[in-house]
Amino acid sequence: MPPRLGALIAIVLWGLSFVATKVALREVSPVTLVFTRFAMGTALLVLTLAARRQPLVPPAASWPALAVMGFVGVFVHQLLQSNALTMTSATSAGWLIGLIPIWTALLSALFLKERFGALKVGGLVLGFVGAVLLVTRGRVAPGMLALPSTHGDLLILASTLTWALYTVLGRGTLRRLGSLRATTGMMFLGTLMLAPLFLLGAGWRQYAALSPAGTAAVLFLGLGPAGLGYLFWYGALEKVETSRVAVFLYLEPLVTFAAAVAMLREPVGVTTVVGGLLVLAGVALVQRAPAARSEPVTRGAAAD
Repeated sequence: MPPRLGALIAIVLWGLSFVATKVALREVSPVTLVFTRFAMGTALLVLTLAARRQPLVPPAASWPALAVMGFVGVFVHQLLQSNALTMTSATSAGWLIGLIPIWTALLSALFLKERFGALKVGGLVLGFVGAVLLVTRGRVAPGMLALPSTHGDLLILASTLTWALYTVLGRGTLRRLGSLRATTGMMFLGTLMLAPLFLLGAGWRQYAALSPAGTAAVLFLGLGPAGLGYLFWYGALEKVETSRVAVFLYLEPLVTFAAAVAMLREPVGVTTVVGGLLVLAGVALVQRAPAARSEPVTRGAAAD
């Protein structure tokens, strides 16, 4: 498969993940959904490693770093997102997720001493203004943070910070082990951390109540964004310059926006569109700023 096509497919899968999550959360709890999703995604990545005859078990020295990555990138990040989507729209979540590259640039400047010039500062300001518009819906009043959807938006905003932290923490490990082995290891450990919550809540009992639509959403999330999305994305990064692949990240909020309106019939106001476009403009400025060195671009798991 051409690498750019693979990157585009990954972005579409990640963009659709917010809509599929909304559908699945109508029938299962956030813990059950996240555990099931990443158990399936981990299994798919393990099979891929086996098919490529790569070592399945990472070096012992890398396990602490992978555990931290799994805790931040799966346990905390995904639980924040899934709980947020019980309170906010997929559209708002998709736009706010666009802030991840901005926070990543800020954390990289603070902890990795990367350059943070005028363009990055301008991008951060634009992104912040856009996020404020999305969270407040343009209303400036004492009770604006009490709006029903705002709590969910704030959780999504917090999840963008956790993924940026994951990206910064994981850079060295991703370089040493390779993207596929490191991602498989961190997803495996993150899923193990979710297992006690899944077992305590008897999450498996929720499977019997899943409708065909709910089942399709859960299967899509596990095999698509959490499995194939990573495979296609990192496959593209192995063959094409990081900066060229990173351009596709700008499309993810647009995919979520289009899917949420078409499939969930979510209402979209002018403030949401303006705030989302400001977020994308801020991200564009950050991405255009000179970089100290080329680094792999990681996403969520997904980002999702």
